[in-house]
Amino acid sequence: MNVNHLRQKEAYNVAIVGATGAVGETLLNILEQRKFPIDTLKLYASKRSKGKQVTFKGTTYTIEELTEDSFEGIDIALFSAGGSQSKKYAPHAVKAGAIVVDNSSAFRLDPSVPLVVPEVNPEDIAWHSGIISNPNCTTIIMLVALKPLYDYSRIRQVFVSTYQSASGAGAQAMEELKQQVRSWASGDDISVKKFQHQLLFNVIPHIDTFQDNGYTGEEMKMFNETRKIMHDNEIRVSATCVRIPVLYSHSESVSVVTENEITPEKARELFANAQGLKVIDNPAEYQYPMPLDTQFGDDCHVGRIRKNIAEDNTLNFWISGDQIRKGAALNAVQIAERLIADMGAASNRFLSAS
Repeated sequence: MNVNHLRQKEAYNVAIVGATGAVGETLLNILEQRKFPIDTLKLYASKRSKGKQVTFKGTTYTIEELTEDSFEGIDIALFSAGGSQSKKYAPHAVKAGAIVVDNSSAFRLDPSVPLVVPEVNPEDIAWHSGIISNPNCTTIIMLVALKPLYDYSRIRQVFVSTYQSASGAGAQAMEELKQQVRSWASGDDISVKKFQHQLLFNVIPHIDTFQDNGYTGEEMKMFNETRKIMHDNEIRVSATCVRIPVLYSHSESVSVVTENEITPEKARELFANAQGLKVIDNPAEYQYPMPLDTQFGDDCHVGRIRKNIAEDNTLNFWISGDQIRKGAALNAVQIAERLIADMGAASNRFLSAS
């Protein structure tokens, strides 16, 4: 695999793979909102979406079918079309000279591919070989909060239960939940297709496939990805991942065991000074993070910060964040922005030296 580097330009040729999916559509919105410097934009999806039209910054673009030759002249390719598509087409993008930011699980645990949360380990972007991987959404939301704590006192263990919205399973899953609401309201039979059980008025303690150790794939992602991103193979993460009948935003109940005590007061200070976090922690006024308040937003909200009374050096908190934005699309765009910023910084160092 070639090591691809961006040339400093005023604007870049960008491709989005999976442009018609929930994350792909959000990628477009975020690129426009953040005024990402785009010269040419190519939008790719599956054959069934070919010919659809999308508006971006007042210009209409036609969705094209993805092929092995789709990446000629592309600088940055943002992939969100599933692991099989990433494994098949990302190497072709790299060969054509593009840098791939991949949102699937295809390369996350590949030791040659950086796994990056820009608020946590932006320095890892520098050693990419053409592909940079986006972590799983639940990992991203959790690590935005763990990073400031870890920098204060090393984390030994994490116990986390997730409360994951329907949108984490895609657009069809959201539509199934909406349809279940309509069916219940009209007295019709409730159809179940996307999930293993009815999601309406229910919680399902099962996301991804069960592994031999009794954990699911989603739960093991949080274990393995945390270790890679934090560069600490001694952190142990025990997760229980649960689907709840909410449309947007994931929430997590987290207990963190640290080497030295972190008081709730210190934790609030650390969280308040961290990037990507907003402290919402005023129980007296019933103020705490909720999905309704974090949906469609960029920051994760953290609250219910308190000492764990069952164990020493243990802190409890609750965090909520929009997993389509920070848990996927926003994180990818932030990586691309960092690529550009790092390249500009390197160019300035070269000019200063000369």
